[in-house]
Amino acid sequence: MNIRYLVVHCSDTPNERDVTAAEIHRWHKEGNKWDGIGYHRVIRRDGTLEYGRPDYWPGAHVRGHNHHSLGVCLIGRHYFTPVQMMTLATLLKQWRSEYPDARIVGHHNLDPNKTCPNFDAEEWAASCGLQPKEKRQ
Repeated sequence: MNIRYLVVHCSDTPNERDVTAAEIHRWHKEGNKWDGIGYHRVIRRDGTLEYGRPDYWPGAHVRGHNHHSLGVCLIGRHYFTPVQMMTLATLLKQWRSEYPDARIVGHHNLDPNKTCPNFDAEEWAASCGLQPKEKRQ
């Protein structure tokens, strides 16, 4: 796969509510009539990393970019726990080693109608040394 984007999402669920990848899988199957969960990974409130779609299976997480991206969903809306952010950094570091030219972005960077993940994922990734500080197009 030619992965160009590593896309950070949020579940847009209340910050105090923990949600599992299995729950999102059910929502996406029942509500959206998709084949299953649209994300490749889910990071729960306690920092646990759960698997969604296999990396080789195109996601269903950002219209027009699913065939050249991987998606990770942080559980929550506006506040993410420190352990979630540590798990996110670890995952993105791993993905960047496999796809060194991929750009880390938030969902809103690829769809201006979205605010997800409700923080600047590019700036955060740059501050963690996960990608260059300049935003590439």
